[in-house]
Amino acid sequence: MPTGPTSPPPPPTPPLTPLPLPLFPLQTVLLPGVTLPLHVFEPRYRQLTVDLITGTVPEKRFGVVALAPSAGVEVTSLEQLKPIGCAAILRQAARLPDGRFDIVTLGEHRFRLLSVDPEAAPYLMGTVEWLPDAPAMIPGQRMPDDTVVALVASARAAYRRYCQAAWKQGDWTEPAEDVDVASLAHLLATDCLLPLEDRQRILEETRPLHRLRLVTRLLSREAGILATLHAIPAPPADLHQQAIEN
Repeated sequence: MPTGPTSPPPPPTPPLTPLPLPLFPLQTVLLPGVTLPLHVFEPRYRQLTVDLITGTVPEKRFGVVALAPSAGVEVTSLEQLKPIGCAAILRQAARLPDGRFDIVTLGEHRFRLLSVDPEAAPYLMGTVEWLPDAPAMIPGQRMPDDTVVALVASARAAYRRYCQAAWKQGDWTEPAEDVDVASLAHLLATDCLLPLEDRQRILEETRPLHRLRLVTRLLSREAGILATLHAIPAPPADLHQQAIEN
């Protein structure tokens, strides 16, 4: 079962200056505030995990970035990756007898990928700049609070329709009522099996209210498809495991 619908305190906004960051390319999209377990078996990413645990990599932070379509096995250029990724913080790590790791990470800040270097470390390194949200405001709107309340209600309703169509009761948990607007869209998307490109659109959207509208449309579309086809996806835990193995 996905483990995303929680609302950890948002991390402090980082300085908007380019910085180096280890990269973990995946065939999935990590969203801020969302938990992502990973099974690490490639030697280079085992080394990254060791460096995260020992503090060789500062603050146990690395970048998760989705692979672009038709990306080669070995990532050596920007064109092989999506332009926007999400920093992850290592929260838990368990080393298995054969040297592999099971780790749990938490999505943190969104970043723009500026360059990659496949030779600077045993694993892929990138230069990134943080990409913060725009203010959650509607220009020219006299009663923004009413508009925000309506957007939140619509997004939550779309989430419930999707989950009721897709999962058994108890396989999903709606985010708490006190989740802030900036975090809500990311958490609502966590339990929903959206295509990678849709999840990437959610990650790249920096306007919180536009992001809520986008998630509402996507979840309503997917709920409609499920209702029309009378199809039920694989259990959340199974699909989550498929997406996270490196």
